[in-house]
Amino acid sequence: MKDSMRCGNSFAFLTKDINDLEHSNQVNLPPVSVVMPLKGFGEHNLHNWRSQITSLYGGPLEFLFVVESTADPAYHAVKRLLADFKDVDAKVIVAGLSTTCSQKIHNQLVGVEKMHKDTKYVLFLDDDVRLHPGSIGALTTEMEKNSAIFIQTGYPLDLPSGTLGSYCIYEYHMPCSMGFATGGKTFFLWGGCMMMHADDFRTNRHGVVSALRDGGYSDDMTLAAIAEEHKRLITSPPVAVFPHPLASDLTFPRYWNYLRKQTFVLESYTTKVNWIMNRALFTTHCYLSWGFVTPYFMAGIHVAAALRYYFKGYSPDDTVLTCNGLLLAGCLAICTLIELLSMWNLTRIEVHLCNMLSPEAPQLSLASYNWCLVFIAMLVDNFLYPLSAMRSHFSQSINWSGIRYHLKDGKIYKIDRHKHLVPKITDLAGKDLLGKNGSTPKVAIISSLSRTLAQWRQPKKYEV
Repeated sequence: MKDSMRCGNSFAFLTKDINDLEHSNQVNLPPVSVVMPLKGFGEHNLHNWRSQITSLYGGPLEFLFVVESTADPAYHAVKRLLADFKDVDAKVIVAGLSTTCSQKIHNQLVGVEKMHKDTKYVLFLDDDVRLHPGSIGALTTEMEKNSAIFIQTGYPLDLPSGTLGSYCIYEYHMPCSMGFATGGKTFFLWGGCMMMHADDFRTNRHGVVSALRDGGYSDDMTLAAIAEEHKRLITSPPVAVFPHPLASDLTFPRYWNYLRKQTFVLESYTTKVNWIMNRALFTTHCYLSWGFVTPYFMAGIHVAAALRYYFKGYSPDDTVLTCNGLLLAGCLAICTLIELLSMWNLTRIEVHLCNMLSPEAPQLSLASYNWCLVFIAMLVDNFLYPLSAMRSHFSQSINWSGIRYHLKDGKIYKIDRHKHLVPKITDLAGKDLLGKNGSTPKVAIISSLSRTLAQWRQPKKYEV
């Protein structure tokens, strides 16, 4: 593939059996329904939706864009988009407001109810995911090869915008790529891309519909718990890596709200097994997070003490303990360098893979990542995670996308919708909920620090 691309053939690819490309084989591919719950509208999302509609999948394919009401700006945006693709089987569905689960889950379930009766696989996609031309076909092929697969998921390749908050989110998502090291089998489930058997929803197998509908808050955590309880297989093919550009105005308060959402999902559960799994994740993540940050705090004390001894002119006998501390700080620096090199190498592979899977798209560049900010983001994210987890545990409520959800016994029992709760912008991609460009929210002191650090090396803007 590399040789062909260097010679100017940017559409080179590998196939095990050329007969798979025959029209007779393409028309026999299983029907797939793509369900996309939409919220708000951003100009960048039009490109994502267009990439999904123009997939190279040769089998029956339908697209279901689900909005909560016709007042949502996304409703009219999709209508205009579909007017340019009249030969595509796609439609917009108005789901209404959720009452017993999160709005996203409600939209997904309504979309499943409206899918074609012959659909074999259903693919849930977030509206800010940009597919590669062959992504749907690759996911479907894996499902066909292994009937034991319960869910197929993908990886988000976050493209930081330069703010500290965007780098914190990039660092937080890195463990999702663990499927690269486990041969595709994973227990990480990313809600942005999930392919499942349509019959599992038609028959409510393992209670997937009831678990999501009756008090469900997080679709991926709920389904991951069901898979763990019933020993079902979750896989992630290595080609399912999707560019995920983060908002250029992703300030620190917005990152904090995102982190709160990630810790809040651990407070929701459907079964005893789900509760045990979430408690284990809660305890392990908090322990490892502060276990990661503490050595840097101690190393800072040793370095400060060494500098003090040096400038005060203490004798060598008085600095023995400090020298030992500096030795440990040096070991920590080496470990940190190894970790950053590992993250750099994994990101390099993912960037190269995305460029090869989408040769028609603007090429991504590894040079746009600021590794000084990656290191700072690791410290900030791991320090704040336990604080966010504790806040979520004691509050049992969160405001996400202008809706405040309240939990009781792990399930949503109350949903508040008030005009003063609706933000001008939300989520990670900077979508505009009100159809107007909102002003940049006030930022915290640490956000100002992130802007200063970002000026060290101004990254390029991604055109994806």
